[in-house]
Amino acid sequence: MRIRIPATSANLGPGFDSLGLAISLYNYVTIKPYMCQSISIKGEGSNKPKLKVNNIFVSIFKETYKKLVSTKETFRFEFENNIPFSRGLGSSSAVIVGAIASAYHMANVKISKETILNLALSYENHPDNITPAVYGGFTTSIVVDNVVKTLKKELPTSIKAVIVIPNSPMYTAYSRTQLPKFYHMKDVIFNSSRVGLMSAAFFSENWELLKHASYDKIHENRRMKKMKELFTVREVALKNGALMSTLSGSGSSFFSLVYEKDAQNLKNILEKKFPSFKIGIFCFDNFGFNIIQS
Repeated sequence: MRIRIPATSANLGPGFDSLGLAISLYNYVTIKPYMCQSISIKGEGSNKPKLKVNNIFVSIFKETYKKLVSTKETFRFEFENNIPFSRGLGSSSAVIVGAIASAYHMANVKISKETILNLALSYENHPDNITPAVYGGFTTSIVVDNVVKTLKKELPTSIKAVIVIPNSPMYTAYSRTQLPKFYHMKDVIFNSSRVGLMSAAFFSENWELLKHASYDKIHENRRMKKMKELFTVREVALKNGALMSTLSGSGSSFFSLVYEKDAQNLKNILEKKFPSFKIGIFCFDNFGFNIIQS
């Protein structure tokens, strides 16, 4: 079998741990029955020998597969990784979702995307990245009694993502330690009002409202202090066509949403301003993970 899993951008400013969307940047995994366990890696992680010894995808796959079948089988895993690690583009969610879906497919056990999403929640306890990795599109999600409740909106081709990917990573576990334990009520109200407006803007395709709805007072600026160039990235993007410009997940990547006609110009400007960063234009993915060969 061969599976494709999209990158994701989560939080989207005020939607801390609840909002996310899927981007047409993909990891691919091919899995074959084999005489012994074997792993090959191309792309991201190919220079990290430890990933062939301690591979989270393989661990989750084997754990899930073992629960589904009584026989003991071994597989060859061929990874083609395009989603950068620890850059806020959902690399861990792609691993979790992809491993669970693959295990069920290889065990020939039918499973719904909803069930895969809720199994993934046991490995990543907030739904902002795993939900778009499963369903694609823009998703707004909550967790009720350990079950994800979500709504999805497919995104049109008239808008694009312009993503700035710095050379240095930002680790989620560390970045969360930079957040306070308590917040002022006015900041919570600021965020909750913008989450509501942003969700409505996405579902109604009123993209101009994103210019007002994408600001945050809970996490973004605190995380960006570790890489102060990101403040300039946001400023430049918003002055040059971005409808919204937000830290992608916990960083270090920065996500901007633009009209298709403005995407190339913004990319050119950002490349001139930040020559050491990687800048890409991406469509949005509306399908989520997809088994493309079986």
